[in-house]
Amino acid sequence: MERNIEFVKNVKAKFDMLQEKYKEIYPKMIEKFGYSPKIEKVVVNVGFGRLISGKTPEEQRKISDPILNDLAFITGQRPILTRAKKSISSFKIREGQSIGAKVTLRGKRMNDFLERLIQIALPRSRDFQGIDRSCIDKEGNLTIGIREHICFPEISPEKVKNIFGFEITVVTTAKNREEGIEFLKLIGFPIKS
Repeated sequence: MERNIEFVKNVKAKFDMLQEKYKEIYPKMIEKFGYSPKIEKVVVNVGFGRLISGKTPEEQRKISDPILNDLAFITGQRPILTRAKKSISSFKIREGQSIGAKVTLRGKRMNDFLERLIQIALPRSRDFQGIDRSCIDKEGNLTIGIREHICFPEISPEKVKNIFGFEITVVTTAKNREEGIEFLKLIGFPIKS
């Protein structure tokens, strides 16, 4: 655990902060589009309804608590639980049952998380070849899925019982898809050409 934290600190010392990248790309975006987009927020979302369906409340807690702890450790912020809006009998889900968690990151925590995502987690992901352009929607927001949360160096794979995946949405102020792709490429996201 301590080794992983030291590794993160050493890697972070080698890379520029996201704010410095903003300063570098600001003139390029102004010249090309007449304004410079920014990243508003990053939403990290995990669903574990399939794992806990049909289990007793104590068994559900045993499954969801390690997931919530790992998500908090990865993002640096405590996740909030998302609950089922209505009962679905075929999925064995009742109304009000916790079926997932989400974290909304802004400011310094958002920048730290994005820096670790771009520089460490994505290259460590299994069979990673780059982010497909279809992951960027018409408003210029990026949504990607991480299949295994153990690609983040904060998590020790030996101690993990359930490997889970989660979704990351990077919300930008870009006006359209092309501007979003250009902006995210300049920030450092490995988007395929």
